[in-house]
Amino acid sequence: MVEDKPKKRGRKRDRILRETIVNDFRSGDIVASLRRDFRDLYAFYIDAETQERLRTYPRVSKFIHASWYLLKSLILKLTPARRLLLLISIVLFFFGDIKVTGHQFTVSVDNGILSYFLLLLVLMLELKDKLLAHDELRIGRTVQRELLPEENPTIAGWSVWLFTRPANDVGGDLVDYINLDENRLALAIGDVAGKGLGAALLMSKLQSTLRAIAPDYESLSELGNRLNLIFCRDSLPNKFATLVYFEVAQNSGRVRLLNAGHLPPLWLHGGKVEELPHGAPALGLMKTSKYEEHGLDLDPGDLLVAYSDGVTEARNERNEFFGDQRLRAIVERSVGVSPEKVGERILQEVDHFVGEAPPSDDLSLVIAKRWS
Repeated sequence: MVEDKPKKRGRKRDRILRETIVNDFRSGDIVASLRRDFRDLYAFYIDAETQERLRTYPRVSKFIHASWYLLKSLILKLTPARRLLLLISIVLFFFGDIKVTGHQFTVSVDNGILSYFLLLLVLMLELKDKLLAHDELRIGRTVQRELLPEENPTIAGWSVWLFTRPANDVGGDLVDYINLDENRLALAIGDVAGKGLGAALLMSKLQSTLRAIAPDYESLSELGNRLNLIFCRDSLPNKFATLVYFEVAQNSGRVRLLNAGHLPPLWLHGGKVEELPHGAPALGLMKTSKYEEHGLDLDPGDLLVAYSDGVTEARNERNEFFGDQRLRAIVERSVGVSPEKVGERILQEVDHFVGEAPPSDDLSLVIAKRWS
């Protein structure tokens, strides 16, 4: 007798469930994963001011107050219907069994079981929302990856390495290049305020605008002014973007640079690290902002490192920042090293410093080296 398809699917799902649970126990990462999850919950549900106040409490008092703040914040973040279900489950948990008596019967209902099923229902509803949102973010991440460069650009006399890693499923950092003509290449790194889907959408807006208008502007000052007006017109309130945009020419060390509120790139020149000048305000802050073009000449072997604040503001479990000095030290030790190797060194040291702490921001790098 041939087994019907529903039974086969049911057996397959049961087997997958068993294998998943067994693999969870074999992974050996359960305790560390639970610690990370609790830290994430603590950071998400308890605001920074309350966290600072809780640090002054004795351990037992801190645990009690933190538990109350977590529960209160959880209740406030739920929808009204789910909030009511959760409150009912909590009340049922602390009361005795319910007894329903009729003329010829008495039924006793265990409140603990009712509380459990109500809590499970809230969990299932929240998980459903999360999975739906995760699917949408996964699609958004796929689209974002398609918009970003698939490979590093090539231009005679130069070596370039690009990298970006979002803190969440989608990111607000821009890393891109534009082939302006046969002899010139433009490189860009930007950072939209905030993280997540909103920042990613504005990043895509900045990228598409930059690709559309950059080839038409000979003056980088005029390009910056135009980008700022467009971002002021089309961006959301309190949203802005920083940008470093620079052009290089084949077999030439001349670099033209525009900085709109971004962290100044580092220039490794003669074995020493120099910080390039700070730029004008970020794009989208003020319509009246004016932008200036800067120029510099790189010798063979010189290196330019443009980075987002996800590098220097990466934090470890003690809430310490990676900082500018660590980054400068890595760059200073990179004489004669390819851009790719420099980038890999930076990523390795940042990841080692952060340890098990969750990423605090998107991390991006644009590194260019003149060879001849």
